[in-house]
Amino acid sequence: MNKIASFQVDHDILEPGLYVSRIDGDITTYDLRFVKPNTEPFLENKALHTVEHLFATYARNSSYAQNIIYFGPMGCRTGFYLIVRDLSNKDTIALIKETLEQAIAHTGEIPGAEKKECGNYLDHDLDGAKVVMEKYYNVLKDWTIYNVQYKNHS
Repeated sequence: MNKIASFQVDHDILEPGLYVSRIDGDITTYDLRFVKPNTEPFLENKALHTVEHLFATYARNSSYAQNIIYFGPMGCRTGFYLIVRDLSNKDTIALIKETLEQAIAHTGEIPGAEKKECGNYLDHDLDGAKVVMEKYYNVLKDWTIYNVQYKNHS
């Protein structure tokens, strides 16, 4: 059986950041690595869930909305995948930074967090989400297109 692309990344040397995980024609999957793999603390479920709601909502309401295919968490709780179509690395970095800024500034109700909208609507932490997004934003604040490649593969 072939090993999938994300399992070929050397998680021993992977640091928090933004990386191109794979390219499939006009579709690019980005690895938004919030936490160094295999290093606690991992993203707490409630905060991770809230980041998902906020980021997906703001990204899908951005000027790049038509380019967003998917945003969701990694099962290992170290980050998220963002899948886009026809969007350059430069524009994706701008989208991520803008989306994080908006999500960090969010006040009020969490989008999509009503019982009829969410399968685990009580499992949210807005303050915790803001903390992890701000920490991640600080990692990315000087990120450029020259940083988006993984350092080494296994």
